[in-house]
This record gives sequence, C-alpha cells and structure tokens, in this order.
Amino acid sequence: MGAASYKLSQAARLLGVSDDTVRRWVEAGRLTATKHAHGPQTIDGAELAAFAVAQAAETADLDPIEGLGTSARNRLVGLVTKVTKDTVMAQVELQVGRFRIVSLISAEAATELGLEPGVLAVASVKSTNVVIEVPTSGS
Repeated sequence: MGAASYKLSQAARLLGVSDDTVRRWVEAGRLTATKHAHGPQTIDGAELAAFAVAQAAETADLDPIEGLGTSARNRLVGLVTKVTKDTVMAQVELQVGRFRIVSLISAEAATELGLEPGVLAVASVKSTNVVIEVPTSGS
C-alpha cells in the first residue's frame, strides 16, 4: 500500500477547519503541500496525522463551543497516528478532531488493513452506556 496523501479540502475536513485555513497554514509553512502538474495540491498523510496530534494538544484545554448541543455518532472518522504491534495484538491510535481514540485489534487485522500513521480510518464504537450532555440555558 502506498503512502497516503490528502487534498487540501480533505485535510480541512479531517482537521475540522476551512479549506482557506489549511491554505494559510501551507503558506505559513505549518504544513507542507506537494504541488502536482495535473491535479490538486496534496499533504502527506503522516505529516497531517502529526499535525492533527499537535493541534489537538494545543486545543485540549479549550471548553466546548458555547451553545453547542451534540451527540457524537458511533462512527468516528480520523487519521491513524500510531500503530504498536506484537506477534498477536496491535494497539492503534486514531486522531479524530481533538480526540484520541485507542483500539486493540489483532496484529493480523492491522496488517491486512494497512494501518500506519497517516492512513484514513473509521473507529466504530458500540457501547451500552453513552453520556449525552447539553449546555444549560441562562447560566
């Protein structure tokens, strides 16, 4: 499997920002985009994954957006940031916006899926207990 790369618009969606924000980050040198003779600029997946982790660390202490009502769905799209394998199991870390998701799967499955930093992946979560929060009004 070849190295993953993402168009600027895809990177923007994965990072939860506008296309213009990603373009400004490229212009400022915070991200490196590769120009192609025929087609859009792309960002290397591993670099994007590292950037997503750094961005998440910068915003980890921020409160949720005021007035936001949300219930996360059970399919979380993000970038693989780390894969640690032994002979039987693999620990896979996924950056989903500012959230880090960790999964334990078989090493065989991780290999078959081609999981490595920068690969786009979906974490599907099944739980019998889900907490839903909404901000209180007037406080």
